Amino acid sequence: MEDVLYKQWYIGLAIAVLIIIIAAILLIMIWVASKRILKLANAALGLVVQIKENTKSIWELQDTNKVAVSILNEAKNIRDHASLVAGSLEEVETK
Repeated sequence: MEDVLYKQWYIGLAIAVLIIIIAAILLIMIWVASKRILKLANAALGLVVQIKENTKSIWELQDTNKVAVSILNEAKNIRDHASLVAGSLEEVETK
């Protein structure tokens, strides 16, 4: 009877040890995976910052276009006024 009890106790102990080993292996695998995810996330963050810097000029292009249109309008006004001044000077010279 005692032999059966010891046999069952050793089987129970072996199962418990096996469960603990499997749990430890799973925890180690989770830890390794989390380290890998952290490494990849840091690499992705670096790429996101680089993409942001590379595309900043695209977003500023709209402001550049607004300034260019404003300069064009002012240049047209200067041309129109210069034509008026030139016309007036021609009238003065012909008189």
